[in-house]
Amino acid sequence: MKFYVYMILTKKNNRYYTYVGYSKNIEKRILLHNSSKGAKFTKGNKWKVIYRKTYNSKSLAMREEYKLKKDYLLRSKIKKTYIQNENINFTTL
Repeated sequence: MKFYVYMILTKKNNRYYTYVGYSKNIEKRILLHNSSKGAKFTKGNKWKVIYRKTYNSKSLAMREEYKLKKDYLLRSKIKKTYIQNENINFTTL
């Protein structure tokens, strides 16, 4: 079974926020985040996936999710790269 580590992005009050998580069904998980049924932090916002990576085990995905959550510099780099390279439109999510 495949597991995914992902980072999602939203814009609120002219600031960008990210959230990192893991899931075995990333499409369903993003739908939950965008319908305010995901994590408490993500409620009330529209989110866009900006990073995803596949792992072969849940334990490895959880370990990598933890590392990404704690590595502020890597998260900032992923976020800045995405914002610079994409025309983000949160109203169409």
